[in-house]
Amino acid sequence: MRLWAGTTASGLATWALPFVLGLAVLHRDLTAAGLGMVLAARTAGFLLAVAVGGVLADRHSRRAVVLWSALAAAVSAPLLALGLGRSLLLMTAAAALAGAGQGACRPAFQALTAETVDPGRRRRANAAMTVAVRSATLAGPALTALLAAFVDVRALLLGIGLLWLVAALVPAPGTGGAATTAPSETASQTPSPEPARSSIPSRAGFRAEFVEGVREARRHPWFLAGLGALVAVVALGYSATGVALPLISRDRYGSEWVLAAAATAYTLGALGGALLVARVRPRSQGWAAFAGLAAYGFAPLSLMLPVPAVAVVAAYAVAGIGIELFNVPWFTATQREVAPDKLARVSSLDFLVSYGLAPLGLALIAPAIDRFGVTPVLGACTAACFLVPAAAALVPTARHFGRTPPGSPARAG
Repeated sequence: MRLWAGTTASGLATWALPFVLGLAVLHRDLTAAGLGMVLAARTAGFLLAVAVGGVLADRHSRRAVVLWSALAAAVSAPLLALGLGRSLLLMTAAAALAGAGQGACRPAFQALTAETVDPGRRRRANAAMTVAVRSATLAGPALTALLAAFVDVRALLLGIGLLWLVAALVPAPGTGGAATTAPSETASQTPSPEPARSSIPSRAGFRAEFVEGVREARRHPWFLAGLGALVAVVALGYSATGVALPLISRDRYGSEWVLAAAATAYTLGALGGALLVARVRPRSQGWAAFAGLAAYGFAPLSLMLPVPAVAVVAAYAVAGIGIELFNVPWFTATQREVAPDKLARVSSLDFLVSYGLAPLGLALIAPAIDRFGVTPVLGACTAACFLVPAAAALVPTARHFGRTPPGSPARAG
């Protein structure tokens, strides 16, 4: 529960910052150009720190990495509040620090879950964390708007700092977990003690250790295939719908309610998907996960076709369900299959590629729409969302996200 609370606090703080900074723009404490610089600095800090955080979390105590990275993000909050309306340079530097703290703690939290949670409960634990983050995304705007009626933006920024303090201090110390073998997901044993990393007499450099994590990722064809499919959906599907949905809502339906309803339906669908995947375990979990990821294609497809507004909302709900049918088994399989002493580095590779290419997709989609039109671009992105996960499902070991099904006799011991 302490690990869940810490992960939830970090997710809520991560989500809240751009929303609160948006309020600063509305209150004229920050310009739109300044907001872009601050958010870009946060993204840059995240991308630079996530790889380093993965190496550190495999070198040292994952609990310590979570502590110090979350404390760094907590320190950034009062710096942001201090710079608001006074120094854009200070705010940009503070946002980079916030992004670095967020990036460094993400792979450490993934690895700490494997250390703290029994193998047989990890699927439900990952689903519970997803439910918490999605619930915060759903309720957060209303709560923040309510708080904004009583406190100013600086106080909200300090509140984000308090959330990061919770993320730093609440999770229980890791009792270990970097076992030397990958236990079955359905096994009932407790986590194995973590090897004393500090007892290793010499270490390779950061670059060499990160490359070692890449080498570990390459040992798992299902992981590389899933990463490729995830990149296609994030860089093309997410980006296309993010740019096109406001345009379609305005031009085709003449109202902003379609935009709000579709975004809400997506989050509600994701909540339902997380609850479903916590209870249902298909025999071919990899194929089911890739089918869920491909379901995101219904979102750009609904925007491409002249369908009623309710069909767009329904398509986004299906996309939300599907994305969690992929996410939860994906995280659980990574925790199960990857060598425990390299888990944080492989997780950092996951975050680095998916988060790193998303801004590139956003930067390319808008010019593509201007050049070719909305419908052709949405058609290409829809095809990618359907076809790339289908191709990934054909890769060896993709059917079960591993060489053999979880809990099978071949995996015992």
